[in-house]
Amino acid sequence: MRCVMVQIPNTPASAPPARRSVPTSADVARLAGVSRATVSYVLNNTSAVRISEPTRRRVHEAAKELGYVPHAAARSLRAGHSRMVLMPSPAIPAGPLYARFINELQWALSRLDYTVVQYGTLGPHGEEAARAWAELRPVAVLVPGQGLGPQGVAVLKRSGARAVVTLGPASVEGAHALLMDHAAVGQVAGRHLYERGSRRIGVVTPGEPGLEAYSRPRLDGVRQALHGTDAVVTELPLAYDEEAAAHLAARWRGLGLDGVFTYNDEYAMLLMRALQDEGVRIPEDTAVIGADDLMLGRLLRPRLSTVHLELPSGRELAELVDRAVRDPGAAPERHEVLGAAVVHRDSS
Repeated sequence: MRCVMVQIPNTPASAPPARRSVPTSADVARLAGVSRATVSYVLNNTSAVRISEPTRRRVHEAAKELGYVPHAAARSLRAGHSRMVLMPSPAIPAGPLYARFINELQWALSRLDYTVVQYGTLGPHGEEAARAWAELRPVAVLVPGQGLGPQGVAVLKRSGARAVVTLGPASVEGAHALLMDHAAVGQVAGRHLYERGSRRIGVVTPGEPGLEAYSRPRLDGVRQALHGTDAVVTELPLAYDEEAAAHLAARWRGLGLDGVFTYNDEYAMLLMRALQDEGVRIPEDTAVIGADDLMLGRLLRPRLSTVHLELPSGRELAELVDRAVRDPGAAPERHEVLGAAVVHRDSS
């Protein structure tokens, strides 16, 4: 048997491509023909040092050509704090009104050279949550709703947060407070229904978890507005789904209600559709009023009466954050920020 030996040349394996080094501020300085300090002043928008516009342009062009971006962690170490404003996501369903407010706030803070980072709601609460937020070393924390106590504020401040701002019905010791009185929403809604002739008034309380902090004060506000009158107030628990709305509408005539405040416009749309399917005329049989003044309410037939909520502007809140960051030793500010006014349309 004949054998043939074949020798395979030993070729070296192809070398992996050389890893490009991460560009540094020194690389930007060399390309722009300036010092590293000048690069730092320009890219960090330092206003204390005057730098000519041509120099600024050269630095930005060099950074863009090299793909250089400042190292946020290193910058935080030098400054002793970050430019991060941490905003824990609310532990409740957030509607269009809140989303619009957050977008405006993010834009306003970005104009002041801050970055808003939203923190997920799953996980710890109270002081434990404050410790988790503090690990990120934010310069400010905006806390929606309730749950943060004085100890949590102290944890955040010890970690370097210069400002803690709460948005809710009550203030917290050591924090700036934007106070939102949701009872006023119920008061104006209840008063409106009474003035339009309703005497047996229902108030929808949402079944979604987490909304009690807003729905209970609104219910109490209706009761306060109608205290001492001949009106009767009936609480109407309602889950946010069509089946629950249809079940409530099916027994509506037995309840004998001639007016209803539906907590907000979304619940109003849900309930109105179900009532109309049952042949309940709006407003002839039952007057309906929501809250939030969403555009969709104007597209309904009949057009939805509502309570217009005047939230703080994102610009005003951004300026409060900036003031607090610049002067962390100042006394906490308290602002009443939730205005409520009825917009009367066809449904009431």
